[in-house]
Amino acid sequence: MEYDPWTQSLVNAMSTMWSSVGVFIPRLFGALIVVLLGFVALLGRSLYLQSFHKRFLQEKGDARYNRTLVLSSQRGKITDRYGELLAISSPVESVWANPSDVKIDAGQSKKIAGLLDLKLDVVNKKLAKSEREFVYLKRRISPELAAEVMKLGVPGIYLQREYKRYYPAGEVTAHLVGFTGIDDQGQEGFELTMNKTLSGKSGSRRVIKDRAGHIVEDLEAVKVPQDGHDVVLSIDRRIQYLAHRELAKAVQKFQAKAGAAIVLDAKTGEVLAMANVPTYNPNNPVNIQGKSRNRAITDVFEPGSTMKPITAAAAMETGNYKPDTKIQTAPGYMNIGPATIHDAHPHGVLTVAEVIQKSSNVGSAKMALSLDRQYMWGVFNQIGFGAKTRIGFPGESAGRLRNYKTWRPIEQATMSYGHGVSVTLLQMARAYTVFANDGELKPVSLLKLSDVPVGTQVFAAQTAHNVKDMLEMVVLPGGTALKAQVLGYRVAGKTGTTVKLGDHGYEKNRYVGSFVGMAPASNPRLIMAVMIDDPSSGEYYGGTVAAPVFSAVMADALRMLAVPQDAPNDNVVIANDSEEVKESI
Repeated sequence: MEYDPWTQSLVNAMSTMWSSVGVFIPRLFGALIVVLLGFVALLGRSLYLQSFHKRFLQEKGDARYNRTLVLSSQRGKITDRYGELLAISSPVESVWANPSDVKIDAGQSKKIAGLLDLKLDVVNKKLAKSEREFVYLKRRISPELAAEVMKLGVPGIYLQREYKRYYPAGEVTAHLVGFTGIDDQGQEGFELTMNKTLSGKSGSRRVIKDRAGHIVEDLEAVKVPQDGHDVVLSIDRRIQYLAHRELAKAVQKFQAKAGAAIVLDAKTGEVLAMANVPTYNPNNPVNIQGKSRNRAITDVFEPGSTMKPITAAAAMETGNYKPDTKIQTAPGYMNIGPATIHDAHPHGVLTVAEVIQKSSNVGSAKMALSLDRQYMWGVFNQIGFGAKTRIGFPGESAGRLRNYKTWRPIEQATMSYGHGVSVTLLQMARAYTVFANDGELKPVSLLKLSDVPVGTQVFAAQTAHNVKDMLEMVVLPGGTALKAQVLGYRVAGKTGTTVKLGDHGYEKNRYVGSFVGMAPASNPRLIMAVMIDDPSSGEYYGGTVAAPVFSAVMADALRMLAVPQDAPNDNVVIANDSEEVKESI
C-alpha cells in the first residue's frame, strides 16, 4: 500500500519507535527487578534487625537522645540550739560542656577562660575531648558569673544547678560543724558524722534531647528528690564565740602550741561550746593540715591536779576520810621505792580540803595508797576514764586507764594526781558533772536535748557537796586559781599542770596547763574545762594560763543566760602573781 509522503513519514517514525521500545522493555524489566530485589533485601534486613537486634538498637537510640537528669536534693541546715545558722546550702551553678557539640572561636575561648579563672590551654584541652559527651569546665560558681558565661552563646556549653555549703560562723565553729567536699559530702565534723541525715536523696527525670542538647520532651519523673533533714546542735553560738575569742587570746599571749575549751550545761550535759585553736576557715578549707583536728575530743593529755578532787571523793566514799581529816604532808615529799613525789611547797599537816586547796601531791598520794587498787580503778572507770563518751563525733579518743592488776604502788600514787592516766578534755569536763549534780555523772551530747537525761550515780550526794566546797576554796585566797574568780558569782574549780609526755618520756620545759570549774558554785549552771598546750612564754601553771580563760567566758556567759548572782559585786580578790599558790606538778 502506498501512502502520501506525510503519512509515509509518520509510518516510518512509528516503526522506528516500536523498534526502540522492543529494545528498551527488557532493560526496563531488568531494572524493575533489581529495585524490587533491593526493596525485599531492605525489608528483610529491617525485619531481621527488629526481630533479633531490637534491644540493642533501642539502647543505642536511647543513648543518643534519651537522658536521665539528676535532680539535686538540698542539704539540710545545721543550726545552734536557738536556730542560728551554722551551715546552710546556697544555690550555685556548674559550667559543663558536650565537646562534640561545642562550636567556639579563639576569642570566646579566651573570654570563658578569663571568666572562669582558668588557663586558656586548660579550657581548650577540655573542649577537645570529642570522645566525651560531658565535661566540667568549672564547678560551683555564682549564678551571676554563670550568666556572664552563657551570654557568650557558645553552642554545647550548659549550666547545672548545684549547692555550695556556707558557714556563717566561719572559723569559730569549724571544728564542730566541719565542711563538705566538692560533691557536697561531709569531710569533717558534723558534716561527716551526720552526712546521711543531712544529704537527703537526689531525684531524677528522663528526657529526650535533640542534637543541640535541648530538651524536647519529658518522658517521666523517675524519682522525686528528697531534701536532707536539719540538724540542731546543743551549741549556743554566743557562748561558742566567747570561748573561741578568749581561748585565742590565751594561746597568743602565752605563745602556746594549741588550746581547747569546752562549756557544758551542768544539768543536762549538753555541750554549749567547744573551741579549738588553731582553727581554719571552713568556707575555704585549704592548707588545714594540723588544724582540722578537734583537740577537745581527739587529743589526750595527763590531767594533772584536776584529778585530785576525784581521788578525794573516792577516799571519802570509803568512810575513812572526811573534809577535815588530817594528813601529814611534811617534809613536802615522800619516797615510794626508788621514786620520790614532791609538793611545790612543804605544807606540814593538811586537811583533805586543804590538800585540794593547796594541790598537794603528797596528800593526794597518801589517800590513794590507802585505797584498794580495784576500788580506785572502778571509780575512775565509772566516771568515764578509759572509755569514749559516745558523743558521736568522728575521731574521739578513749584515753588510757591501765588495768589495776598492772599497777605498782608508785603508779597508784601518781594516778591520784593525774599522772600515768590520759584523758580528753571532754572526759575531764564530763567528770566534773558529778560535783554539780549530787554525785550523778551526766552523759554529754552535742545535739540539743528535749529532756534532762538520767545519769549514773557515782558518789553520794554529800560527798559531791563536800568536794564542791573544797573546789570553791581553790578559787579563794590560799588556793591555786585566784584568776578563775568571776565578779558576782561563786566559783568552784581545780587547776592542773603537767609536763608533756612525748615519744621518749616526759619532755623538759614543755607543759600542759588546765582548769576545770563550775559556776555559780551554789547551784552550778555551767561547767567549763580549758587546756593550754605547750605555752612557751615562761608561764605554764594552769592557774595562770587556763583559769583566766574560764573567768572571762563565765563572766559573760552567766550574764548572757541571765543566771542569778550568788555573790556580791566585790567578791573578786586581786592578788599578785607572787602571792598566788603554785600547784604541785
